[in-house]
Amino acid sequence: MYGRLQTLLLPLLLACTLSAGAADVPPIRVEARAAIADAAIPSGPVLTHTLALTVANIAAWPEAEITAAVHETARILAQCGIRIARADLVTVAAPDAHRYFDTPRSRELARVLALPKPTLYFTAGTRQTPAFDAEAIGRGNSRTRPELADTVWIARGARDLGIVVAHELAHVLMDSGAHDHSPGNLMAESTTPQNTQLSNAQCARIRATGTRNSLLHSGVN
Repeated sequence: MYGRLQTLLLPLLLACTLSAGAADVPPIRVEARAAIADAAIPSGPVLTHTLALTVANIAAWPEAEITAAVHETARILAQCGIRIARADLVTVAAPDAHRYFDTPRSRELARVLALPKPTLYFTAGTRQTPAFDAEAIGRGNSRTRPELADTVWIARGARDLGIVVAHELAHVLMDSGAHDHSPGNLMAESTTPQNTQLSNAQCARIRATGTRNSLLHSGVN
């Protein structure tokens, strides 16, 4: 009798242990929201379009670091007549595996959160191969992963952070993965502090495609 009772109890105990372990995994949820203040834009550019960004901190990045990156991005995009009218900083709680850019888990994260686009995700790193400091996912390269359309994923440790964010966001707004090797161009394959310029043709494509995809809006408040 004892042996039979033990046989019945073991699966029950195992099930209880697994349930307790699952309960320890934090659900994917928004913990806090805040607004990132407007960046100081140099005088000169005529601003004709507005951009509203969602900035998701999923890996406990310092808020000051994210804010500085968004401000630098705003100054770079201003040359195309674009003003970041609003940037909402969202602090996200998620299981550790979801804090890294990894297509299956990142699709789940994006689907659960359903944040307004375009969205910048500041992650703990990447588990993609090859591994990049940041990746942009537009309409053209998201057909098999629609939850990730119009998003940018930035890995902790990315150098020249504001320039990286501007570069990847420009890919999303243009819906193009093309690079430009003109001297000083933001869309060069390697991001550096010397590469911050966008050509008139690039700016025109950013405005036209971004507006067509409802990521930009004409008129500045």
